[in-house]
Amino acid sequence: MFFLRTKFFIISAVFSGIAIFLLSADNFLLAQSELDIKCEWANIEQGEASLSREDFRALLEQCKKYYEDKNVQLGKEIGKTAQEKKTQASQIANLQNKIKTLGNQIAQSNLIIKDLELQISNTQLSIGKTSEQIEGLRISLTNLLQLRYEEDQRTLVEIFLAEKQFSDFFSNLIVLDNLNSQVQNLLKNIKNLKLDLEDQKSDMDSEKKDLENVVVMQTLQKNDSAKKKSEEEYLLKLTEKDYQKYLQERKDAQDKVSKIGSLLFELLEVPEGGISVEDAIAIAKEAGKLTGIRPAFSLGVLWQETRIGKLKGGCYLKNTSTGEGIYIKSGNKAPRTMNPKARSYEKNSDVYYFLEIVKGLNESGKLKTDPYTTAVSCCMIKDGSYFGWGGAMGPAQFIPNTWMLYKGAVEQKSGSSPANPWNIRDAFLANALYLKDLGAKNNDYTTEMRAALKYFGCTTSWCETYYGRPVMTVASCFQQYIDKNSMSVDCKDLIF
Repeated sequence: MFFLRTKFFIISAVFSGIAIFLLSADNFLLAQSELDIKCEWANIEQGEASLSREDFRALLEQCKKYYEDKNVQLGKEIGKTAQEKKTQASQIANLQNKIKTLGNQIAQSNLIIKDLELQISNTQLSIGKTSEQIEGLRISLTNLLQLRYEEDQRTLVEIFLAEKQFSDFFSNLIVLDNLNSQVQNLLKNIKNLKLDLEDQKSDMDSEKKDLENVVVMQTLQKNDSAKKKSEEEYLLKLTEKDYQKYLQERKDAQDKVSKIGSLLFELLEVPEGGISVEDAIAIAKEAGKLTGIRPAFSLGVLWQETRIGKLKGGCYLKNTSTGEGIYIKSGNKAPRTMNPKARSYEKNSDVYYFLEIVKGLNESGKLKTDPYTTAVSCCMIKDGSYFGWGGAMGPAQFIPNTWMLYKGAVEQKSGSSPANPWNIRDAFLANALYLKDLGAKNNDYTTEMRAALKYFGCTTSWCETYYGRPVMTVASCFQQYIDKNSMSVDCKDLIF
C-alpha cells in the first residue's frame, strides 16, 4: 500500500512538473509575443509622446534588451542556416556527380548493347546460311541415297548390259558410298556449327537482356537522383530565403539597438527648434574648411549630442553653491546639474564660467536670458544612479570650462566676438576645433571613433555602443547625402 501511494505521489509530481513547465512555456511565449508588439518602432515612437520620462526609459531599456536577445538568437539561426546551406550544397554536388556517373554508365551500356545487337544480327545471318547449307546437303544426301538404292535394285542382266566391265559397277558403288560418307560428315560439322552459333546467339541475347535490365535500373537511379537533386535545390532556395530573412531581421534588430541607445541619451534633453539638414551641412562644410575635420563626422557628433540643435537641454541651474537644478519638463529636483567646484586642473568652476558667459552675451546684446532659465544638459543616469555632471551648453554641448578653452579660437576664426555657445555657427566651429584637438583625422574611422568617445568623456565599451557607434552610423548617412545628395531609407528613418 505504501508503495502504491509513493508511486502515485511520484506520478502526480511528474505531471505537476510537466504542467508547470507547459504553463511557464506558455507564459514565456505570451511575454515574447507582447514584446514583439510593444517594441515595434511605431509603438516606441508613440510611447515617447504618451509615456512619462521614467516609463518611456523603462520601455526603451526593455526593448533594447529584447532586440539584443533577438540579435543573439538570430545570429544562432544564421549560423545554423548557413550550415544547412553548406550541407544541402554538398548533397546537390554529390547527386550531380552520381547523375553524371550513371549517365556515363548508361551511355557505355547502350554502346555495348548496340554492339551486341550487331553481333546477334550477324550471328543470325550465319545461322541462316548454315541452315541453307544443311538443307542443300540434305538434298544431296537424299539424291546419293536414291542413286545407291537404284544401284542396289539393278539385276545382273542390267549390270552386264549397262556396264562394259563388271568391275565398273562396284566402282560406282564405292564412289557413291564415299560421297555419302563425306556428305554425312559435312552435314554433321555444319550442324555442330549451327549449334555453336545458336549457343552464341543465346548467350548474346542473354547478355543483351541483362545489360538492358542494368540500363533500366541505372536509368531509374539516375531519374531518382535527378528528382532528389531537384528537391534539394528547392530546399536550398528555401534555406537561402530564410538565411536572407534572418540577415535582414538581424540587421533590423541591430539598427533598433542603436536607435534605442540614441533615444536613451535623448531622454536627457528636451526637443525643440533645430535647423534643416541642408543648412547644417553647409555650416559643417565651412567649419571643415577652417579645421580639416570631415563635415559628416562633425555632424554625426552634433546629431548625437542635440540632434543638431534641436535639443536644447533638459535642466535649469538653480543653486550655484551645490550645482543643483530642476528638470524643465517636470520641475522636479535635478541633482548634479552643473559642477560648482573647480577641478584640480581648472582655474574656475563650470558654474562660475557659465554665469560669466551668460553675463557677457547679455551685455553684448547677443543673448537676452537669465542664467537660471537657460537650458543646459542634465546629469546622466545609468542603472538608476547619477554620474558625472550636467551643464553642457548649446548645439555642441560644451561644458563651460571647455567652452572657455575654445572661445578665443572660435572668435579668431569666425571674426565674431564674443563667441556664443548657443549660436549654431559658433557651436559648429567649436565642435570641429575640439574634435581636431582630440585627434580626429579626416575620414579615418579609428581616430574619429576615439575622438567621438573623448568628446563624450567616456571611452568604455558601453559608451562605444551607445554613443560612438551611433555617431559613426549617422556620419556615414550624412556622408552619403553629401556625396550623392540623397539618403537611403534607413538613413532617412534614422535622421529625420
